[in-house]
Amino acid sequence: MKLIFWLLTLIIAAGIIAFATKYNEGYVVLVAQEYRIELTLNMLLVLQIILFSIFYFLLRIIIATLKLPSNIRKFRIKKNHENANLTLLNAIKEFLEGRYVKAEKTAKKALKFKESSEFIAINATIAARSAHKLNRNSKRDGFISVLEKKAPDEKALYAITKSELLLDENRYEEALNILDTLNNVEKNQQNAILRLELKAHQQANNWEKVLDLVNKLTKRNALNKIQAEELRHRAHLENFKNIAWNKQLLKRYWRNIPSIEKENSTIAYFGAQSYIALGDCETASKIIENSLDKNWNSELVSIYADCMEGNVIRQIEYAETWWLKFYPRDFNLLLSLGKLCIKSEMWSKAQNYLEASLAVKSSYEAHLMLALLNEKTGKPEIAKDHYTKGLKASQNPGSGTLSGKTIDSIPTKVLINKS
Repeated sequence: MKLIFWLLTLIIAAGIIAFATKYNEGYVVLVAQEYRIELTLNMLLVLQIILFSIFYFLLRIIIATLKLPSNIRKFRIKKNHENANLTLLNAIKEFLEGRYVKAEKTAKKALKFKESSEFIAINATIAARSAHKLNRNSKRDGFISVLEKKAPDEKALYAITKSELLLDENRYEEALNILDTLNNVEKNQQNAILRLELKAHQQANNWEKVLDLVNKLTKRNALNKIQAEELRHRAHLENFKNIAWNKQLLKRYWRNIPSIEKENSTIAYFGAQSYIALGDCETASKIIENSLDKNWNSELVSIYADCMEGNVIRQIEYAETWWLKFYPRDFNLLLSLGKLCIKSEMWSKAQNYLEASLAVKSSYEAHLMLALLNEKTGKPEIAKDHYTKGLKASQNPGSGTLSGKTIDSIPTKVLINKS
């Protein structure tokens, strides 16, 4: 479009000039001492145009010549910058592809370019992480030192990189010290920093802090529900272990747990086990009942009869009224009812519940309870038979219940540490 416009402009200008020169009969006389030159006005205009063009092009050549060193310098800087960026991109690509040897060499090469502090920081980080993957700890520490000294403004990148590499070696105290150097604004803005703090506090067994960080990350949707739940379970378990010997501490801790978490079967299990260990059967029973009323869990009901110092009759009535009609074939519920009935010396009822439990699933504990029951009721031969069957059942890993587990023996899935 521009070309057409300029062509039209030139055609129109040429037409105007041709028309003007056709009817222009003027002339110019130039006198210089003995010389006298007569020119037509048209010729004078042409000469002026030619002279102006020559002067203009000469001036452009002179200016270009004077600017040549500066332009060459700019070209070299531009070319150098392009090469630096290309080297950086190659280092990143090689690192992401898992080619750590090449990534380290390429990043190290890129560090020779005189670029910005951000450029240096990124390359030093790639080189350090690559060396770490290759277990080249001395080189890794050297690159970390380059990051710290040559890019002092990149505090967050330095702290995240170094603390993450330290945590891979379980050096959580050093990692926490580095993370503590960041100001609160940076720490609260970046989920990556909070995740590293979470991992460090897990390694340090600071479970109260773990709970706090899990709640923060959950509010930001930085943890999925399964991961957050498992971390909470682990944190509560460790805290229960630490306070299980002190009833006052246990009461205070349980009181501070949010109601929605108290209803969780796993947390209720840990809490109930802690109260059972201290002999507070009434509180343990209420914890189990409140949780099971919201969410049924066979593992949790398996410890309902583990503490029999409370009101056993009330427990039997509660279980029969609220649970048995909905879960009549839950072998752990039937087993717990059988144990409670033995405690209350309801022999016939206990036998019915225990046999019903065995009908659903064979377990060494149900056989053991029936053996004890038959001993008390004067049936030693039947008791012996159940002892034998219980011994066989105990050798089958899938046949037992979980009612004998303590706070120190919990499901493996709860112990998964997803940092």
